[in-house]
Amino acid sequence: MGHGGDVIQELTADHREDDEMFEQFDDAEPGSPDRKRLVDAITIELVRHSVAEEMHLYPAVREHLEEGDALADKEIEDHGRVERLLKGLEMQEAIDPDFERMVRELRTEVTAHVDDEENHLFTQLRNRLQQPALDQLGEKAREAKKTAPTRPHPGAPSTPPANKLLAPGLGLVDRARDYVTGRGK
Repeated sequence: MGHGGDVIQELTADHREDDEMFEQFDDAEPGSPDRKRLVDAITIELVRHSVAEEMHLYPAVREHLEEGDALADKEIEDHGRVERLLKGLEMQEAIDPDFERMVRELRTEVTAHVDDEENHLFTQLRNRLQQPALDQLGEKAREAKKTAPTRPHPGAPSTPPANKLLAPGLGLVDRARDYVTGRGK
């Protein structure tokens, strides 16, 4: 959940962690409970990551990058597509006919989003912000992930100030549900 370093290092480490979980999914037996468990783990990490980006990274993008509003809006649209897929997967079991297709679609969306961030957005941010600002954003992202929701909430606000107010409460409810159900262990 928290890797350390500046915001780009933190979020890139999250991306590699997600890659690893998708590879574990590929290695698990089709239709097995392990695949559902891995999708739950992927969901938890993707939701936390998205919330941290929406709370702290994208406001910085809007403020510091040329065309920042358009860039942030595009990234938030990507998150919306991913979150809708995650919500659909939340209701599926590994043996359901659409499960494999939905995971493939999810992976395609996540891979495209990661590629865009790492090859374009992060480079621009690194060129525009001083290291202390990137370090501070990294710390804020780590803190946000600690209280972020663990389940998709496609209808929740994705921009400040509403997301900063609601995310911790949704996160508390999600973590309580996860504790009771054993999800994410």
